[in-house]
Amino acid sequence: MPIKFTTVDAFTDKPFRGNPAAVCLLEKAIDQRLMQAIALEMNLSETAFVLPEDAGGWRLRWFTPEAEVRLCGHATLAAAHALYEQGQVALNDIVFFHTASGLLSCARQEDGDIEMDFPAIPVAPTVAPMELFAALGAPLAYVGASESNYLVEVEHEETLRAIQPDFRLLSKLPKWGTIVTCRAAPQQGESDHDFVSRFFAPAKGVGEDPVTGSAHCSLGPYWSEKLGKTKLIGFQASKRGGIVRVESRGERVTLGGRAVTVMHGVIEA
Repeated sequence: MPIKFTTVDAFTDKPFRGNPAAVCLLEKAIDQRLMQAIALEMNLSETAFVLPEDAGGWRLRWFTPEAEVRLCGHATLAAAHALYEQGQVALNDIVFFHTASGLLSCARQEDGDIEMDFPAIPVAPTVAPMELFAALGAPLAYVGASESNYLVEVEHEETLRAIQPDFRLLSKLPKWGTIVTCRAAPQQGESDHDFVSRFFAPAKGVGEDPVTGSAHCSLGPYWSEKLGKTKLIGFQASKRGGIVRVESRGERVTLGGRAVTVMHGVIEA
């Protein structure tokens, strides 16, 4: 059964920047094992599978090359972008996704940005295992944790950018993801960003993720409290780089960004 897919670079308006995701628009349900096999074949940090629901909206699932995940920001942005671009949803309509993390909605703005309504994922201070310090090889100013991720603050942007993590050690930690963040350094020409981050998830088959929307579900509330503002701009300092606008709204966050299509194809499954 041929399956059409689109590859979309998310959280950027330039091809080959941001975070690429494959979006498979399904006409009927397929087996989970096939989804996982396709995600492995795509070999991107996430592949999204989108299926229309009889009662309205769309069923959305996300797979890394090694596992299904409960929440993914960039592949949701990519999926919404693909639906708008291909005329599956009118440009002024809201896209509703039914997911493992509940109902998510996406709305296209007049300037081309897509805003996504996501759950906030607060972190609480925690005692970090020594392996975390060893894996990052940098002094840590703060360590917090959510159910899935560590959130680590370092004092300087130079420190954050220079980290070369030991993925073997990170993959053995109790949390499968590690967010590293700091306040943006104005002297480096990025004073329009409030904070900078990187994200590592080798336990899920993703060494360094280029731009991670779900991490901003924690970064938004964290920096909102520290900086005393609800609307922020985050820059993810991977090799590809990407910008995430985030608004902290209590139990929810709004994530905003742009996306660009770079490829269309058909999978002969």
